[in-house]
Parts: sequence; C-alpha cells; structure tokens
Amino acid sequence: MLEKTEKTAVFIDGSSLYFTAKTLGFEVDYRRLLRYLKSNTRLIRAHYYAAIPETEEYSPLKPLTDWLAYNGYMLVTKTAREFTDQTGRRRLKGNMDVELAVDLLELADRIDHAVIFSGDADLRRAVEVIQRKGVRVTAVSSLRSSPSLIGDDLRRQVDQFIELGDIAAEFTRRQTETAPRPRSAPVRHPADIAMDDRIDD
Repeated sequence: MLEKTEKTAVFIDGSSLYFTAKTLGFEVDYRRLLRYLKSNTRLIRAHYYAAIPETEEYSPLKPLTDWLAYNGYMLVTKTAREFTDQTGRRRLKGNMDVELAVDLLELADRIDHAVIFSGDADLRRAVEVIQRKGVRVTAVSSLRSSPSLIGDDLRRQVDQFIELGDIAAEFTRRQTETAPRPRSAPVRHPADIAMDDRIDD
C-alpha cells in the first residue's frame, strides 16, 4: 500500500484523524505514527493541520501541537472562529482544507506520493491537479461508520484508499487500555475536555 522508494509527503487533518480514530475506538499515538510513516515510506515531510481557539483561557490542544512541532511534524495552524449556534451552545469553526490544498499543490513537483489523512470531498479538485503532475495520492479515512467518514468524490479520485482501521494497530492504542500515556507525547483533544467546544467544518 505504501512504497518505501517513493518520496512521500503526509498531510494530516488533525480534527478529521481524531474523530475518525475516536469513531473506530482508537487513540492516536503520534510518535508511533511518525515511526510507522518513516519505516514504510521515503518520508519527506509530515504536516499536521489544526485550528486553535483564540481565547485567553488555556487551550487543551496546545500540549499536543507543541509536542508535534518539536518532534518531527510540520505544524500548520490558524485561529478557529468562535460562534454560538441556534441552541445557545458554543462552537468553534476551523476548516483547514484550504491550507492543506495549498501545501499539496506547492509540494507536487517534489514528491511522488501524497498521503492524506482526511475524508473531506472538498479536497478532490486539489488531488486531481497533483495527479496530473504525476503524483500518486492515497487517502486514509474510514468507511466503517454510518455515515461514512470519507466523501465518495474523494474516494473515487484518489489512487488508493486505506481504511484507517486496517492499519490502526501500527500507531494507535485502544481507549480502554489503562497503561499511562507518555508525558512526552500528549494526545488529548479539546473535544474530550471541553464538551461543547467541538471544531465543526
């Protein structure tokens, strides 16, 4: 599925990977994920995209993004927009598709393979463009939920679709495990801590 000889860039939509893994009952270990990618590809760069709330309060996402930035990931962030929905609940909106698509196009001439951890069909057009430049594209998401977490348009466009659940054992652990999480690689997500602070696309 992945090729060691191909120059590969990885694009991780943080919110998408988090919710997909959570739906499948896993928690991502980002240290193991990077090790998995390096051992199975000729990894050029691993991007992680996150929309971070602009608030005076401490963000529970910060330990994760700080760790990623110092441990081999290229962190791409922007400020999430806060609003109140019709029910009066606080919401955060922070879609990272544009940032991800720009980086796909920018790196297309320097890579052979792009691996996208996202199921967002809005990326289809950017995928099509880099495929015309000779880049092979793999999407990692899941069909094992209802509804599916990958858009049909994107799944049809990419060269390869990988079911996250099929490779999860390489870099995730079951949420039911009781082993303590290494302090050097925090993986808590704000959705687990601030109940109403979900990042919506």
